[in-house]
Amino acid sequence: MAPDPTTVVLVRHGESQVTVDQVVGGHATCTGLSPRGRRQAERLRDRLLASKLLAGADALYASVLARAVETAQLIAPGVGGGRLEVTERCALCELHVGEGDGLPWTEFTRVYGQPAWEIDPATPLSPGSESWTEFVARASAGLQAVADAHVGEIVVVACHGGVIEASFTAWGGLAEGAPFTRLRPENTGLTIWTRPDGRPWRLDRYNDSAHLDGVEI
Repeated sequence: MAPDPTTVVLVRHGESQVTVDQVVGGHATCTGLSPRGRRQAERLRDRLLASKLLAGADALYASVLARAVETAQLIAPGVGGGRLEVTERCALCELHVGEGDGLPWTEFTRVYGQPAWEIDPATPLSPGSESWTEFVARASAGLQAVADAHVGEIVVVACHGGVIEASFTAWGGLAEGAPFTRLRPENTGLTIWTRPDGRPWRLDRYNDSAHLDGVEI
């Protein structure tokens, strides 16, 4: 009998309040979800409860940023039968923004400019921040550590658009270096990676946001 596959379900967080406010929301200043973001997460929770898609999940993770933690908490009733605690890991965070944390994006760009990551992905975003290369390496390692801790299980991770991009380097065979995609996963969209019996990772779903279709939220 073949062993069970390892499945990692990545959930992009709901719309964040810092996005609405157009503020750089890092570790110091992320304030969680906007009202719309909470409704998005509730729609996903309701879908999961009705479909039982993730009822068999074995673990629920989130980055330490408030928008991801709040998303995980809101969808938790539909994950693993509602019995799972949220485990937070900084390795699953969006790119660390450094000393520009909390600035309006217009001010951040005025002070620090736009990094030319297509030319040099090793350039930091601002003093004390990660470069794109550092971020992808850190997020890829964080995802792999979660997968390694749950071989043969189903793991749900509330995370960020950048982490979902990094998964394509970690598991999708895309090269490290300059930004390789311009992925724009929807808030609360599901991306599912499966590794059957130690074989290469397989992308089963990308950006499944059917729970938001046709509904004004």
